[in-house]
Amino acid sequence: MMRNRSQYFSVKKRRISKSRPRQSAGIKEIAAKLNVSIGTVDRALHGRPGIKPETAAKVLKTAEALGYRPNVAARLLKLNRRLVISVHLPSEIAAFFDLLRSSIVEAAGPFDSSVELRFRTYPTLEEGDVEAFEKALREHVDGIIMAPGNPRKLQPLIAQASERGVPVVCVATDAPATERLASVSADAHVGGAMAAELLTRCVRESGPVLVLTGNLRVVDHTEKLRGFSERLNAMQSALHVVPVLETHDHPAEADRKTRESIARYPDLKAVYVTTANSLPVLDALERTGHLGKVSIVTTDLFPALAPYIRSGAVLASIYQRPQTQGRVAFEALYRYLTERKVPPRVYPLPPHLVMQSNLDLFLDLQAMGYEKAEGAMLMKANARARS
Repeated sequence: MMRNRSQYFSVKKRRISKSRPRQSAGIKEIAAKLNVSIGTVDRALHGRPGIKPETAAKVLKTAEALGYRPNVAARLLKLNRRLVISVHLPSEIAAFFDLLRSSIVEAAGPFDSSVELRFRTYPTLEEGDVEAFEKALREHVDGIIMAPGNPRKLQPLIAQASERGVPVVCVATDAPATERLASVSADAHVGGAMAAELLTRCVRESGPVLVLTGNLRVVDHTEKLRGFSERLNAMQSALHVVPVLETHDHPAEADRKTRESIARYPDLKAVYVTTANSLPVLDALERTGHLGKVSIVTTDLFPALAPYIRSGAVLASIYQRPQTQGRVAFEALYRYLTERKVPPRVYPLPPHLVMQSNLDLFLDLQAMGYEKAEGAMLMKANARARS
């Protein structure tokens, strides 16, 4: 009888243990798994300095595999302090970067009690981004979201941030040869290729195509040009690219250089503007009588550009979805800071093609805040794929 009773409790105990959810591993288990010290694991999990980036990555990967979930947000709440995230974005081009800024603010809204955003604004990409980064490091922020203008100049600063346990997320463009945590942007190479394919199919006559960009030290701009040129060659396009114009996102420079190129190439057949700085280009084309006579592909979507697309003066615009970029960048950084969820190194968002036929649809979606929901869906889909 006692034996049966003993067997009963033994079986019951096994059933209970099976029904309980598996408990997540602790710091000791992670340290034992990797044969490192508990201090090393603690530094990696909480983003503290004194640990090599490759070691930290191994710890975080093992912690995720073992189900470790540090509640950093709760710990900060107990300490009565908020996470400080520094956001570095240029003022030009406002049509793009203002939308990106506002989407970061909206994404951070639900976490207002635990996050403080500090915005640092400078004139254009590469004009002031180094100084903004240095100031953020002096203030001991917890994380940084930035649009890197010149990755080579920023590389030592990003390395310094990594050593201090301050993760950096690039947005709108990338700094690929640095120790940044992640990069969120529209796929620039694909965007350039889309523009080339569209112009090749629409322009049958042989002639020059003018490409205006911002700054060729910016990865996003060089990748668009590479995608554009490669696609023209692959399609054996009748168009040939004349010397690319860097406008540095200055409207006056874009206007002057456009007029000079029109005078130099009177048989101009097409124009591709790789940044949202397209209005001065369109104004110059209109004043010289070329608007409506050359095929034009622009970048992004904003109210002042819409009439040009609606009238057919602009064939199409490659929409980079700044609101989705901002939301995904914030959520990736926030989840890393609070849950130590390591995001993918690159989020290559597919660009959208806006034309006369779907312009009103995109304008309506912008007004309804569609990109907010889209950014949230992307983060959820990524979390499911990595779980």
